[in-house]
Amino acid sequence: MITPEHARVMARYNRWQNRSLVAAAAGLDDRERWRDRGAFFGSIAATLNHIYWDDRVWLARLTGRESPDPIARRHPYTDDPRDWDVYVRDRAALDEQIIAWADGISSEDLTRPVRWRRGDEELAPTYALCVVHLFNHQTHHRGQVHALLTAAGATPGQTDLQVLPDLR
Repeated sequence: MITPEHARVMARYNRWQNRSLVAAAAGLDDRERWRDRGAFFGSIAATLNHIYWDDRVWLARLTGRESPDPIARRHPYTDDPRDWDVYVRDRAALDEQIIAWADGISSEDLTRPVRWRRGDEELAPTYALCVVHLFNHQTHHRGQVHALLTAAGATPGQTDLQVLPDLR
């Protein structure tokens, strides 16, 4: 399905794209970032928070830890953090954690199951499927944020994977 190298590239793509969206969103004031724009999660900030918290939950699952803290048990966890500077700091730190995690993935890791409970149900998809989901989920919702930012008059950077600076 995927290789460890694919995960490493996607982790760096994730950081690059998050930096682009953060830079574009920084040009808006807080009211504009939180303004309901009719998107699935409403606002730019809420959608960014959803990606952030879901990344934390998936990274915890993939590294064998429990959910990061009690707020992560609320879905879709879009209201926290409210402070933009906290979000920017925490997002950047999480992106570095994702890169460090991806750098340590082995081919053997990709074949093992990832186990967690959802209510009374125990789930155990393959590690590879969970890794694909992590990166697909990020890309899906970042696309929504990109569209919301563009509609708000901001200019996010390009998204083409082949121009990822870390590939050069």
